[in-house]
Amino acid sequence: MDNQGMIAMGQDYVMNTYGRCPMGIARGRGAKVWDGDGTVYLDFVAGIAVNNVGHCHPAVVKAIREQAEILLHCSNLYWNENQVKLAKEIVANSCAEKVFFCNSGAEATEGALKLARRWASRQGKTAKNRIITAANSFHGRTLGALTATGQTKYQAGFGPMLPELIHVPYNDLPALAAAVDENTCAVLLETVQGEGGVLPGEPAYFAGVVALREKFNFLLMIDEVQTGFGRTGKLFGYQHLDVTPDVFTMAKALGGGLPMGALAARGAAATALQPGEHAATFGGGPLVAAAALASLSVILREDLPAAAEQKGRYIKERVGGWTELAGLITDVRGQGLMLGIEVTCDGNKVAEECRQKGLLINCIHGQVLRLVPPLVVTEAEIDQALGVLREVLAGCRR
Repeated sequence: MDNQGMIAMGQDYVMNTYGRCPMGIARGRGAKVWDGDGTVYLDFVAGIAVNNVGHCHPAVVKAIREQAEILLHCSNLYWNENQVKLAKEIVANSCAEKVFFCNSGAEATEGALKLARRWASRQGKTAKNRIITAANSFHGRTLGALTATGQTKYQAGFGPMLPELIHVPYNDLPALAAAVDENTCAVLLETVQGEGGVLPGEPAYFAGVVALREKFNFLLMIDEVQTGFGRTGKLFGYQHLDVTPDVFTMAKALGGGLPMGALAARGAAATALQPGEHAATFGGGPLVAAAALASLSVILREDLPAAAEQKGRYIKERVGGWTELAGLITDVRGQGLMLGIEVTCDGNKVAEECRQKGLLINCIHGQVLRLVPPLVVTEAEIDQALGVLREVLAGCRR
């Protein structure tokens, strides 16, 4: 189906909940996609940090094809081999002791919120129910996750929000210290605020959070939905910091392109939820778990976190050398291949002009260009993408 046919049918039958580009994506391979008219693009959005191993990686495709002939679904009334193997791999490569599987980042957040309150109630502390998150954060669109999200623009018209979830400024330890007390059961943070503008957490801030945890006995929960699986230059974002979370959430790149979320925990948090207290019919099903196992195997075998770190540093150095754009580019930040370029011009217009020239990026907060390409992107593809971006930004001068 060509672009216009896809758009027309979509406008007739799909709810109007997205601000979509005027194109449809028909197929992809590696760091490239083709639209319904056959035009090729470099994809530096990667399904919003989902396609870490690239579009249609052969190992992931093979795993899906083979599993589709064996078993698609069985529910969590029974064990399935792929799910337990995947849980073992996540535990072996993180601080986790147990994993719960679901279908999305928002579901993982909901599970984390429930787990924190159940952990506190198991101690007999029913008043210990306050959860603190950061202003400018993003944790999902379901009601609990939306309450945890520290951006009022996403909450408008959906109130009232859930009680006892409060927000404090990010990277502001005194503000957090003033908010935490004996009734705090959890602090939920991103190591890099993705939708908030690609803002990395400061090591000293996280060290202070750990000290507060020791004093007030709350769960430190890390949202790894966007940062996980090599995106930042480590397998998980918290591994850049001197931090061992009690709970962390995952999604996006976990399923290798298929929808999957997870919640991992250690210590008492790992056993806080007991049978009947939380569930997901499709969570960790055999098909998506097969894809996730294949994707994680590629990430580890090819050391894609290290590749992301090297390629991200290369992009920062290249963009930092665009002296003719000084004043137009005010910051280049992020970790690995999770980068934000802050500009003084209309970032949405820049993203659209890049699309017209064959490069897909997106803009957040109007002035931050987000680059989250597949971790398998080549240096030649990076050079091509940066050439387009530089040309478009130079045009903003005229």
